[in-house]
Amino acid sequence: MTLEIGQAVPSVELLADNGEQTTLADYKGKYVVLYFYPKDMTPGCTTEACDFRDQHESFADLNAVIVGVSPDPQEKHQKFKEKHDLPFQLLVDDEHKLAEAFDVWKLKKNFGKEYMGIERSTFIIDPDGKLIKEWRKVKVKDHVEEALQYIKEIQS
Repeated sequence: MTLEIGQAVPSVELLADNGEQTTLADYKGKYVVLYFYPKDMTPGCTTEACDFRDQHESFADLNAVIVGVSPDPQEKHQKFKEKHDLPFQLLVDDEHKLAEAFDVWKLKKNFGKEYMGIERSTFIIDPDGKLIKEWRKVKVKDHVEEALQYIKEIQS
């Protein structure tokens, strides 16, 4: 079953980059920009993370937090955050529980090989914990600005 717009997001507990367990419910009262990305330290994922970093304060001004999710281990998340000065939390979804709940754990094809992995996607969750917007198969260029504009529009 795929999560649909208007539904409450699941309460899946994941390890954060700081070593603490967290769930999306921990952000209740704020908009959550939840973005799933395939892998730390890769070109597209680094660009996307840095774009979110550069707009972090603009999101914060709109009562929105950014949360990144990938299957990478905690140590790799920590290095990725430190290297690129990322001011938001990265969650470890090594068992893809959250990715499967949002239907972003997909069969991928690359150079003739098939494998399971994250489909780059972003979701906006409202302060009550309900899914209100989704972007699937995200192209990195201009995406963060699009997400920021969406939150500005729903608040005006």
